[in-house]
Amino acid sequence: MDYKETLHMPKTGFEMRGNLPKKEPGIQKRWKDMDLYDKMLEQRKDAKPFVLHDGPPYANGDIHLGHALNKILKDVINRSHYMMGDKIIYIPGWDTHGLPIETAVTKLGYDRKKMPLAEFRKICMNYALEQVEKQKAGFLSLGSIGDYDHPYITLQKEFEAKQIEVFGKMATKGLIYKGLKPVIWSPSSESALAEAEVEYKDVKSPTIYVKFQVKDGKGVLTSDDYFVIWTTTPWTIPANLGISVHPDFDYALVKTEKGNLIMLAEMVDSLCDLFGLVQRDVIRTYKGKEFEYITCTHPLYEDRESILMCGEHVTADAGTGCVHTAPGFGMDDFIIGNKYNLPVYVNVDEKGCMTEDCGEWLAGQYVEDANKTVTMRLDELGCLLKLQFITHSYPHDWRTKKPVIYRATTQWFASIDKIRDELLEQIHNVEWTPSWGEQRMHNMIADRGDWCISRQRAWGVPIPIIYGEDDTPLIDEEIFKHVAELFAEYGSNVWFEREAKDLLPEGYTSEHSPNGVFRKEMDTMDVWFDSGSSHTGCIKERGLDYPVDLYFEGSDQYRGWFNSSLIVGTAVHGQAPYKAVLSHGFVMDEKGQKMSKSLWNAVAPGEITKKYGADILRLWACSVDYQADVSMGQNILKQVSDNYRKVRNTFRFLMANLDDNEFNKEQCLPFNELSKLNQYILVLLKDASDYVIKAYNEYRFSDVVSYLSNLMTNDLSAYYLDYTKDILYIENVDSHARREVQTVLYTAVEVLAKLWNPILCHTCEEINDFMKFNSESIQLESFVSLELDFDVEDIKAKMKTLFEIRKDVFKALEEKRSEKLIGKPLEAKVNLHVSPEQKAVIDEMLSNVPQWFTVSQVEFTNDELTQYEVCQVSVEKAQGTVCPRCWNITTTSHEDGLCDRCFDVLNK
Repeated sequence: MDYKETLHMPKTGFEMRGNLPKKEPGIQKRWKDMDLYDKMLEQRKDAKPFVLHDGPPYANGDIHLGHALNKILKDVINRSHYMMGDKIIYIPGWDTHGLPIETAVTKLGYDRKKMPLAEFRKICMNYALEQVEKQKAGFLSLGSIGDYDHPYITLQKEFEAKQIEVFGKMATKGLIYKGLKPVIWSPSSESALAEAEVEYKDVKSPTIYVKFQVKDGKGVLTSDDYFVIWTTTPWTIPANLGISVHPDFDYALVKTEKGNLIMLAEMVDSLCDLFGLVQRDVIRTYKGKEFEYITCTHPLYEDRESILMCGEHVTADAGTGCVHTAPGFGMDDFIIGNKYNLPVYVNVDEKGCMTEDCGEWLAGQYVEDANKTVTMRLDELGCLLKLQFITHSYPHDWRTKKPVIYRATTQWFASIDKIRDELLEQIHNVEWTPSWGEQRMHNMIADRGDWCISRQRAWGVPIPIIYGEDDTPLIDEEIFKHVAELFAEYGSNVWFEREAKDLLPEGYTSEHSPNGVFRKEMDTMDVWFDSGSSHTGCIKERGLDYPVDLYFEGSDQYRGWFNSSLIVGTAVHGQAPYKAVLSHGFVMDEKGQKMSKSLWNAVAPGEITKKYGADILRLWACSVDYQADVSMGQNILKQVSDNYRKVRNTFRFLMANLDDNEFNKEQCLPFNELSKLNQYILVLLKDASDYVIKAYNEYRFSDVVSYLSNLMTNDLSAYYLDYTKDILYIENVDSHARREVQTVLYTAVEVLAKLWNPILCHTCEEINDFMKFNSESIQLESFVSLELDFDVEDIKAKMKTLFEIRKDVFKALEEKRSEKLIGKPLEAKVNLHVSPEQKAVIDEMLSNVPQWFTVSQVEFTNDELTQYEVCQVSVEKAQGTVCPRCWNITTTSHEDGLCDRCFDVLNK
């Protein structure tokens, strides 16, 4: 007889291979067709809301792995909060204004300078909406759920209208002003930039030391004396209007073969060595404040003067202690120039080229070319003491990758100074993860200057300022309210389609325009103002509570979205827009290099999902320490896939022993009727549930993955499922012992599938198709709360004793296997010498001792045996015959050598 046919072997339609790329699109379609997100809202309509406000990605190009990491982790947060019982509200957003879209449209052949501005803007809008749809498809393919049918997009009329309201409130509070001061200027973009639009790269720059001859020494110095300045931007020398010294530093007047030079006293020798000067006699020393108001002759222009000024910004760590000052090209220069009533002189145009003011020898040259020309001119005039080249970190336009400059222009600013204390207080009230985020944000707000919010661009939300005839900007609540209403009805293009007077409320008059003549501002707003007002344009506009529960973006957003949202939210609503902020790192390749298209090391998420499936990408995102920079590559994907396979196959084995899913919840036995061995697994499941839910709540996703993976691999596969096969395959199909184990298996599938669901949502949906935990979708379920009405701590203590004995037995078995005494454990007989206390635990907990040790025979003895850690063990070859059905070695046999148990099962 073929006894294999009498065994209850595992059987399930849940496949060993995931085939995720084939299955996931169908699962996602089901979610869409059933309006899953709306069903989730309906099911939790009376529950506590949890709002993760989506930081809007820029709508240009396909999604990349940084997008995938961000959107997956947001989805895990949302799904886990839903399963904790919260009503999750997630409105995806897109940032759609600004230079990249202008550039992309221009590359398509549209020239904004050769068509009406409003027409060019419509082309930009259509392009942006196409990009939104492309990215939306990418996010949905990752399994992301949310209100994708009603996203917020910064070009939407209602969003733009709210943005104007926000601007108006800040302006009427005196927090918006127009001023001339140095800003970060991108010649390649011909626009001002925000700090968040700048990235730093190492560049090689000239550094020059130049002497300025004293013109009026004020009785302190003579025309034989020279101040020595140092700069890394020779192109700014033509704009020099002064020299700054520290009032309290000691300066030396040094006699050299190149004249009497003035420099920091402590640097005389090092500087003279650098200049190749042998003679270095110190004539006398001065405090910096003694030089105030002395004038020098500009080395390039004899008719210009350079004034000596005292400033605390001067340092002694580099240069000469005499700082070249050009108020039009640096904030420190601007501030001290303002103090001394110097003009803000700018001789560089918007393209970064020197203007006619500089003279024919320099006019028209780009600043980088001007560096060489200016240096050569200074050398010809005998004013250059030294030229060197240094490599240093220099700011670049993050979009064009070209260097930026600091250049004074008339711009619109949001005042930080007026609300700085409020902002710092709000930062302290927010929960930051990682905790260093608080200090980082504090430092950024404490140190940042006023925010330049105007841009010289076509595609953006216009700055809603109307000017009177006398050029006075009209800061009037009535105007802002009217413009917001126009934008809500027509969109921001109305600003460019109508004359200024037609943008005003009907019958509007102003003392600044006695003739009723008005003009409008043509600059647009910084896109960080767009997204920075999304807490109003999206959250408050849709009737949600302010502040929201969480902002979660990449760590670059401390100077970006986290920053601008905090400023705008606090300015308008008096409070930070978020209760908590969470951040993640960047995605690197396996060598630790940042992924980028230019380095050809970027992997598109779509390539991974088509080959491996979205659940593999989701498992990767939750396996890594996402709060730091994370790595991705083929080797990493293989490791993640291996872990997924172990998890899937454990689920498969659990389900396969539920009689092809015929065993269901109704057949589960009460937990208090199970043996303590089986109750112990329920204890582990409850511990897992408690731990994992807490980890989800604290955003510790890698802890979730490692805990659940270890539980399934070690406690279930290697331990419980290993010894219970002897029950599941051999016992009567409806025996109490088998039903006990199946009760545990069913419970394990339910608990674990729901704990894994926020991460492996597609796989767990597939499990639900077989297990029917929910007739529609497992996504509508909650985490399982196991109620155990037995002494959990007592079972844990006794199982600890059992596992200590088991460890010794397994070590002894392994030794005999190495000696070739036995092959499989079922060939062994184990002799055990244990303490009375240990024996009492074994008698209470184990109804079938050999089965639990996965051997054929166990005998207890008081004889002295080999001592292991907690007990004495010997192993010998089991005597008897092998049962052809269960493969145990037995001393009693029936027909065909069947053991008593198998004989009884077959003859029932």
